Amino acid sequence: MSSYITRLAGFAMVVTATVGGVALAAGPAEIKIPGTRVFPESLDSDSDGNLYIGSVGQSQVYRVPRGKDTAEVFIKVGTAGIREVFGVFAHGKTDTLWVCSNQLPAQLGTPPAVPGQLMSFNLKTGAPKAKYDFPVGGMCNDIAVGGNGAVYATDTQNMQVMRLPPKGTALEVWAGKGAFGPAGSVLDGISVVDGRVIVNVLATSKLFAVDINKDGSAGTVTELKLSAPVTRPDGMRAHGKSDVLVTDGGGKIHRVTIKGDTGAVTTLKEGLDGVVSVAAVGDMGYALEGQLGLLMARPGGPPAPAEKPYRAVGFPLK
Repeated sequence: MSSYITRLAGFAMVVTATVGGVALAAGPAEIKIPGTRVFPESLDSDSDGNLYIGSVGQSQVYRVPRGKDTAEVFIKVGTAGIREVFGVFAHGKTDTLWVCSNQLPAQLGTPPAVPGQLMSFNLKTGAPKAKYDFPVGGMCNDIAVGGNGAVYATDTQNMQVMRLPPKGTALEVWAGKGAFGPAGSVLDGISVVDGRVIVNVLATSKLFAVDINKDGSAGTVTELKLSAPVTRPDGMRAHGKSDVLVTDGGGKIHRVTIKGDTGAVTTLKEGLDGVVSVAAVGDMGYALEGQLGLLMARPGGPPAPAEKPYRAVGFPLK
């Protein structure tokens, strides 16, 4: 989430992608998301090349079957009490789609009256599995899963990382306590890369790495030294052993190659409008445009931007 959370605290070719060494059908240059006031906020892909998209505006999850160019409703509004959907994360090893569900406050700049939840659904059928409450005032923003099955989620409002241990029954505060910056800085995207948890902070344009101790606890928190600015980062996904794909508030997608406590930044895509998330399908990336400026518009404020068709834009990762 980008500008909304801040208030709270064409690639023209068709590309053939490869997943797991298997060539997939040609991927569309653009994914269409039907409807009005969808306000998509996050997307992810599974190992079969399907895409999943979370909607803040419609409080549901969409699925884009491999090779198709149009999203279809996968988890309907109201299923298992799902609310406004932020992060989505597809975990093939457990056939689980992890979802961040929140009830946003009526007044911008105030904590949510109802804490966010981390929810899980069957990746193939969309059937609900379980839900886990965030702390009071907490907001679930994005999700990643570690190699041992531990689930990590950013709590944007409380500037901390929550963890669901393998086979755990409740979330625990894993890292934070001011390590990522003061309240209101907007802890946002999260990935697990080479045995460390990587997070970004929107307001300060910083990326941090958190070591994972042998017992699963959080180790040292280190700010990554970037080779070039990543402005107001939002959605982020691991890609390969040492890379993350991360959005930039200037309408860009970057690849950040992490080595030790440094990150080499390469710009892969520019000219996007309100990009909020990114995911990869083989050698092709998809950048999600959220139109969150329209979501934020209030009577008496600046004129609202015109609503456009919702989409995810394809681009080459190489």
